[in-house]
Amino acid sequence: MPRTQRNDNFIDKSFTVMADIILKILPTNQKAKEAFAYYRDGMAAQADGEYAEALENYTEALTLEEDPYDRSYILYNMGLIYASNGEHDKAIELYSEALELNTNLPQALNNIAVIYHFKGERAKEMGDAEGAEQLYDRAADYWKRAIRMAPNNYIEAQNWLKITGRSTMDIYF
Repeated sequence: MPRTQRNDNFIDKSFTVMADIILKILPTNQKAKEAFAYYRDGMAAQADGEYAEALENYTEALTLEEDPYDRSYILYNMGLIYASNGEHDKAIELYSEALELNTNLPQALNNIAVIYHFKGERAKEMGDAEGAEQLYDRAADYWKRAIRMAPNNYIEAQNWLKITGRSTMDIYF
């Protein structure tokens, strides 16, 4: 049974009805409408924690979607799933692909930074201080890019950059 027929709560049903109306009245081709339907179902599955189903829907949406901006958000959402499943390298790959299509995704830059910081913490725990520093530097580079795009966001990252001496930026809110 399609996800659009399984929504149990009022908000999900309302969203589905609105999305279906928008799909019907959008002046776009059938392929783009189908891509949006798969994307919508992917988001719903992801919200329900059904990651395998979400990835299937996102993968199908990617095969149909031609717009780079829309593709970037599909890839970004796929990256979220892989990151939450601990598949950090795959998540970084997907976030990077999303950034190639849409350079205005500070959240993807932030998420890559978080992964590199996490890897730095792991390297530090394993006694690899030099490797940890390299990973922290990579995290810092991504956080600086994200903060330049969204200066009022990522306050914890801004503090970490200041405390560790990795940034002298004057962007801080």
